Amino acid sequence: MPFYSDDPFCCVPPSPSPRSSKSMAAAWKVRGDAGRLLPVITFFLGAAMTGAFVFLGATMDMSSRFAAWGNGARAVAGDEAKPYAELEELLKNASMEDNTVIVTSINKAYAAPGSLLDLFLESFRAGKGTAGLLDHLLIVSVDPGAHETCRSVHRHCYLLRPDNNNDDGGGAAAAVDLSAAKYFMTKDYVAMMWARNRFQQTILELGFSFLFTDVDILWFRNPMRHIAVTSDVAIASDYFNGNPDSLHNLPNGGFLYVRSMNRTVEFYRRWREARAGFPPGTNEQSVLARVQLPLTRRLGVRMQFLDTAHCGGFCQLTDDLRRVSTMHANCCTGLGNKVHDLRNVLRDWRNYTAAPREVRRRGGFGWTKPGRCIR
Repeated sequence: MPFYSDDPFCCVPPSPSPRSSKSMAAAWKVRGDAGRLLPVITFFLGAAMTGAFVFLGATMDMSSRFAAWGNGARAVAGDEAKPYAELEELLKNASMEDNTVIVTSINKAYAAPGSLLDLFLESFRAGKGTAGLLDHLLIVSVDPGAHETCRSVHRHCYLLRPDNNNDDGGGAAAAVDLSAAKYFMTKDYVAMMWARNRFQQTILELGFSFLFTDVDILWFRNPMRHIAVTSDVAIASDYFNGNPDSLHNLPNGGFLYVRSMNRTVEFYRRWREARAGFPPGTNEQSVLARVQLPLTRRLGVRMQFLDTAHCGGFCQLTDDLRRVSTMHANCCTGLGNKVHDLRNVLRDWRNYTAAPREVRRRGGFGWTKPGRCIR
């Protein structure tokens, strides 16, 4: 961590050895100039020292906030601090130059051979300019079985331990078996979503921006080119209304970019606090849909909704393969159904990219229909 360090100056008086009057005059002229400059030098040294102390104080305050996990900020030490040090090191190793990390989460069911994780990773390798993004992908496992699988196929893997998997009220995530497939809006599913939300906040507190992607999203082109540089939060929507700035779009937290800033950390904190005002069993994106307007206005957070023509899904399907960057198996329940249709989507993409350029330019390519979810 950079700190100012100013070497002290020493003013040495002239030697008492004999000098000519001209030499003595020159020497006193130098000392006289230095005397006139002394107040200026003192002012700048004082300002520099003050700035250094302010910076040190702010850094110490941020360090204690980074240690937050669970119910409120608290300092951690010794063995308790180890998980945060491990996570921070993994984020550092996976991050891009601007401290952005791509993050996904898996459990044992999603990591099984031939399941979602295999299709997810294969899409990066089959996509246009996406293979290198795997170097910046952190896979978060919610059970040891998934973590073991991750370590056999990928470089950056993190095990979210049960004692840190705190959903802050209502879900008791630590007591949930997260290794099995979770059906949409069941109690276990909601607990897992809020635990994920808390983990995302921790990433921001550690000073890293993230692009979170559900593991049932295939990557065909780099979607980050569609995220405005002015956006603090960019999120997918099941049904895009055509206006990226419209807070009447309904958010889908399965594809979410957040820039690490004080106001986005506060945004997450208030988002989580708002949960108490909703019935038990309300998931995180339903709460966000209700509070995104007042929170963005109050905190000055710029929120962008991503066009489904680029970051699409099964809910609002686009058949223009020339524009699509990602494809989400949303509006689709059941692990087997998701795997079936995503496998077809990946095959369709491979057929498209294998076609001659002239044929691709003419268009006419689309996704296999009907599928189990695709209509």
